Amino acid sequence: MQTHFTPEQLTDPGTARANEILRACVHCGFCTATCPTYQVLGDELDSPRGRIYLIKDMLENNRKPDKKTVKHIDRCLSCLACMTTCPSGVHYMHLVDHARAYIEENYDRPWSDRALRWVLAQVLPYPNRFRLALLGAKIMRPFVRFLPDPRLRAMIAMAPKMIPPVSRNDDPQTFPAQGKKMRVALMTGCAQKALNTDINDATIRLLTRLGAEVVVAEGASCCGALTHHMGKENESHAAAAKNIRAWVREMDRGLDAIVINTSGCGTTVKDYGHMFRNDPLAEDAARVSAIAMDVSEVLMKLDLPMGTSKETKVAYHAACSLQHGQQIKTYPKELLKKAGYTVLEPADSHLCCGSAGTYNLMQPEISGQLKTRKVDTLEALLPDIIAAGNIGCMMQIGSGTDVPIVHTVELLDWATGGPKPPALDSAGKSDIKVPILR
Repeated sequence: MQTHFTPEQLTDPGTARANEILRACVHCGFCTATCPTYQVLGDELDSPRGRIYLIKDMLENNRKPDKKTVKHIDRCLSCLACMTTCPSGVHYMHLVDHARAYIEENYDRPWSDRALRWVLAQVLPYPNRFRLALLGAKIMRPFVRFLPDPRLRAMIAMAPKMIPPVSRNDDPQTFPAQGKKMRVALMTGCAQKALNTDINDATIRLLTRLGAEVVVAEGASCCGALTHHMGKENESHAAAAKNIRAWVREMDRGLDAIVINTSGCGTTVKDYGHMFRNDPLAEDAARVSAIAMDVSEVLMKLDLPMGTSKETKVAYHAACSLQHGQQIKTYPKELLKKAGYTVLEPADSHLCCGSAGTYNLMQPEISGQLKTRKVDTLEALLPDIIAAGNIGCMMQIGSGTDVPIVHTVELLDWATGGPKPPALDSAGKSDIKVPILR
């Protein structure tokens, strides 16, 4: 794609990077075939190619964002399926992230949009605040039909029926390994600590059982992804900087990996090197990104025992941030199969479930259509359990099905000697059998 940025414009690092990305696009349209919003809406401007044209026009002309451009950029899930499909290597993630930051700085949103985005940015990344918000949502649930804004109704509906108690495993500490093979830092996250404490608990048990000493670093918290995808660079970079400093301290003591069990966070942490490329923390950020790993990547390096029973059928949902953002497509399935589960995949495994961070709260109608389609294809497999590697996907899919949904590490923990995932008992699935180890 031909671009016409001026030399003065290209002195801005974000614009220079956008120019590189735009020039790689050849208008082929392959991205439209795998774009969820284009599949649902059928509008060229709701495809990656259409959004690229809008972004190019906005940035080249230093144009104040208009309502039309903002609408179509806001509708993007950042599922990154287009990056998997693109034959030209267009780095759409960096382009749309820059566009969102540009919009945040230059567009005056309606007050209701500003208020909602402010609330989400001030609540979701902070577990204690989020817990209070979830409690408030439970109280408001009987009155949800009276709320005028569908986005508010979506926020109320998202609240789980049970808010788990705080897990002390999320506090800064070190968990010794059984036969130490490596030392890793676990990112405990933010929203996940309020929504589902079983995931981190299972991760710690599994990793230490397989020989990894697990450190929860003092000062590490939200990865910054939630605010980053809203274009709020100051907030996202501040959160990321805390993590970088916390993890570098542990790296200086010897660290083999930073383990992330929420793939949406993992995609962002692995991009810290790019996010901080012009920052004094650039070198440390690059060091962090270099050893950041999804939990499935670390487990592939450890000796997971073999399971023999194939009775339990697991429908595996591939989170977009894992299969497209990190290009990890086979590891979770290989691990589940090795542990003794029968793994099934839906027909639309490459398409988004509609969660996408805060997308299901800010674009509930489109998100709901994507959720319905995803749930239908998963339930068609007649699974005993649904497994995923991202808390957002788990909440989204779980709100539309009675099939219990758990994190991949919970099933691997169970198969190797850990407790049954609590979600199975709460769903009345006490008859599901754990695989037998050789």
